[in-house]
Amino acid sequence: MITIALGKTTKAFPKTDAMPKLYPEPIFRVMGDRGLLVEYGDAISPEINLKVRSMAVALDRARVKGIVEIIPAYRSFLILYEPLETDVEELKQSVARVEVGLEDIEIPPPRTIEIPVAYGGKFGPDIEFVAQTHGLSIDEVITIHSGNAYQIYMIAFTPGFSFLGGLPEILHSPRLPTPRAFVPAGSVGIAEKQTGIYAIESPGGWRLIGRTPLKLFQPLAREPFLYSAGDLIRFVPISAEEYNQIASGSA
Repeated sequence: MITIALGKTTKAFPKTDAMPKLYPEPIFRVMGDRGLLVEYGDAISPEINLKVRSMAVALDRARVKGIVEIIPAYRSFLILYEPLETDVEELKQSVARVEVGLEDIEIPPPRTIEIPVAYGGKFGPDIEFVAQTHGLSIDEVITIHSGNAYQIYMIAFTPGFSFLGGLPEILHSPRLPTPRAFVPAGSVGIAEKQTGIYAIESPGGWRLIGRTPLKLFQPLAREPFLYSAGDLIRFVPISAEEYNQIASGSA
């Protein structure tokens, strides 16, 4: 099975880097006695990520004997397998066979998910740092950050944490020198070239600029996450009052 639901990328996605080239052939790395990592590039790129997710979907549909789970990431996917049913060499051959027919594979289209965010103040204690670092006002930071659509490259780190590509260069900001021991659920942060959302309370070293009142991870629900890898996220600025209304369920 595929742990993270997948979506289809489009040319409209903003780029985080100049388009790196795909590897001519995948690079395989053995990960213990039950894992095989399949790499397609060395950078964050819509092109590379599309190849990764397409291959993950195609390999899952091929129902290769012995594969337990397929976990896609930025530029690679991890195959977890049952060593009593298959081995690394057979898996490499399966990947090669699937790649031959990859052009005929269609993956589910992405959704655009709007996330309401209260920026600054107690919700985003680092927004002033981001503004001062780039010579911007806080309002300009909010306008720039909320004016973009961000592709979810990967859900990892903690349940529901979304790694989003496409952050405008003017907002690129360093991580905290020392991570916070506690980051509230729903916090929206910036780290280097990326932005992301903390779906649950956790430690974290990203610069916090806002917070959403939405519950992004509900483990008992049929669909525990509000979004999936491949979806697009748009942040919608809201006031502190609106935040409280949504959080209390009154709106």
